[in-house]
Amino acid sequence: MSYATARLPREKVLRDPVHNYIYVQHQVILDLINTKEFQRLRRIKQLGTASLVFHGAEHTRFAHCLGVYEITRRICDNFQRNYPTRTPGDGGWDDHERLTALCAALLHDIGHGPYSHTFEHIFHTDHEAITVEILTSPQTEVNQVLRKVSPTFPQEVASVIQKTYPNPQVVQMISSQIDADRMDYLLRDAYYTGTQYGAYDLTRILRVMRPYQGGIAFAMNGMHAVEDYIMSRFQMYQQVYFHPVSRAMEVILDHLLARANELYQTGQSDESFIPHLLLPFFNHEFDLQDYLYLDDGVLTTYFTHWRQSPDDILADLAHRFLDRKPLKSAVFTPETQPLIAPLRDMIKSVGFNVDYYTATDNSYDLPYDDSYDPKMEHPLTQIELQQPDGSLAELSTVSDLVNALRGKFTGDQRFFFPKEMLNPGDDAPDLFQPIYNDFGRYIQNNQLIQPKEN
Repeated sequence: MSYATARLPREKVLRDPVHNYIYVQHQVILDLINTKEFQRLRRIKQLGTASLVFHGAEHTRFAHCLGVYEITRRICDNFQRNYPTRTPGDGGWDDHERLTALCAALLHDIGHGPYSHTFEHIFHTDHEAITVEILTSPQTEVNQVLRKVSPTFPQEVASVIQKTYPNPQVVQMISSQIDADRMDYLLRDAYYTGTQYGAYDLTRILRVMRPYQGGIAFAMNGMHAVEDYIMSRFQMYQQVYFHPVSRAMEVILDHLLARANELYQTGQSDESFIPHLLLPFFNHEFDLQDYLYLDDGVLTTYFTHWRQSPDDILADLAHRFLDRKPLKSAVFTPETQPLIAPLRDMIKSVGFNVDYYTATDNSYDLPYDDSYDPKMEHPLTQIELQQPDGSLAELSTVSDLVNALRGKFTGDQRFFFPKEMLNPGDDAPDLFQPIYNDFGRYIQNNQLIQPKEN
């Protein structure tokens, strides 16, 4: 028996609050889970700063990746049991693709860094590119396990992440508008945040999935389950992923790392407060090993140390992040955007550095996009419903509910500023009180407004 087909003598199960059991049947999957690169995901939170809003959201990328693997395993089982290929090109499922799909599912997020999206913004890293590097670099334990399957297997798995793998069925399992990644994180994030927005009927969704020549479709009689999934995704973005306090804490995190970088670049860092594990990123000369040294705990340790920094801004931002002192925010529109400049001037006049204590941020999401442009680098896949005669209908053409969401962006733009501008506290100098009063006239119901003339 080859390593590629080696099954465990007795399948292992991992208890999971979302999927009950996660079944590990292949030796290669167990070996990948036990690599140091995969174990590192235990130390990276799935939702970053959202845990500062939803206190239960302490779950990790490790748990999510296992969940994506488990959903993919179930899809493969369903396809092999009910839709196996019988003749070449018939659009059925070829179970020889199973191990590639399972490994890609398990490893799809292995390149995420600490507080990944904020970290990527500051240091211009790309977690998908790093995922591919982890899979293909001979220096990683992950690569060494994958190469035991075949010399070309690491690149085969990487090509699924890159969306260049020749079988669209495998790619769409991992990356499409209804994929194992999204199906797991919606349920998992809803569970750990204590919300019900992300709940949908996973069992039904998996039951109505169908392989076909161009990828994966869904049986017409499963349309309502698909609609429910789309609405769950919509609600989770509105209520959890776009939560204004979570975004405010991301702004503080972003500015905290940016301040540390600026102090280092300008030679103002006190030697005892230099974050040596971050220097490769400050210098834009990091390699894969530098990246893999980092996790949430490493950054949190630096933040704790920076509380005592002689730089007042760095110390204060570290305090605000660690002790959950979010910035306030107000929604603005194109009409009220010109008000931001005078508001920043007011904030500056009471002593805040506006580069580090103000920001604008937008959070836009497209709940469902039925457009398809093959010229895009990574074209979106439509959600196709399969009629009883085998013909396909794009979801929004038969669902009034989804059609109402089609092409509509949701979200808002916010201006972030210190809470002290609205609640200066008893120790605020009387000299600044007229400025605080004037500032407050521009904020109503958490929105930027043009105040009425006195």
